[in-house]
Amino acid sequence: MMDFDPTRPKWEQIADVLRERIADGTLPPRALVSEVQLEAEFDVARGTIRKATAALREEGLLVTTVGMGSFVAPTD
Repeated sequence: MMDFDPTRPKWEQIADVLRERIADGTLPPRALVSEVQLEAEFDVARGTIRKATAALREEGLLVTTVGMGSFVAPTD
């Protein structure tokens, strides 16, 4: 479980963690980013996870396919 900084929104802090995981290869290109798993890992509401993934989608780091989920954007 993560110790959240009370001065910043939780979704921003989760987005930072996911950015680091993408950058260091922990989440490789095309890896599934499961909202259910993240919700359990960070012990937050699904809406918080969705805000984090939406921010990463806007940055081009995630791609979401309806009915399939969110994936790390391919690098090619």
